[in-house]
Amino acid sequence: MSRFLGATRQLGYVVDDIESAMAHWHEVIGVGPWFYNPRVPIEDYLYDGKAYEVHNSVALANSGPIQVELIQTRNDAPSMYRDFMQAGHRGLQHIAFWTQNYDADLARLEGMGFKRKMSGKVGESGRFVYFDREAHPGTVIELSEVMGPKGRMFDMIRAASQDWDGSDPVRPFPDLGRI
Repeated sequence: MSRFLGATRQLGYVVDDIESAMAHWHEVIGVGPWFYNPRVPIEDYLYDGKAYEVHNSVALANSGPIQVELIQTRNDAPSMYRDFMQAGHRGLQHIAFWTQNYDADLARLEGMGFKRKMSGKVGESGRFVYFDREAHPGTVIELSEVMGPKGRMFDMIRAASQDWDGSDPVRPFPDLGRI
């Protein structure tokens, strides 16, 4: 448990082929079901303070209380995922902490010297920020707001993993406007 932000809630892996990665995780490791979005609708995206249009595919599943995120970049827009890959890395790129007090937690971390590197939002209550501190690959910290539809989606993904029997291993992302 982090003394700053509580429990780690998500492990984010950057992969070359998200379909193969989902297959590996459910066939070899037994984690699933996966909720897959071939193009995440990211709004207000900034990298080093500049706006870009990113195209990322994401798949989410839970293993107990930990959410696993698989990420494949589909264009060359600047991102920490692209930087990670250009440095020759694949695999664990970040750990995420979830918050319902995004503004306060962001201000506290920035007050501790953390600097924003990449940020945006998914839906109305789904802001996120990645900080530029990385001691070694896989140690980037994400602060993710989980309220409203995004929070309900994460709860639904966790519930789907409980007692999962291996059927229907890849499912579409739920429509955030309907949950």
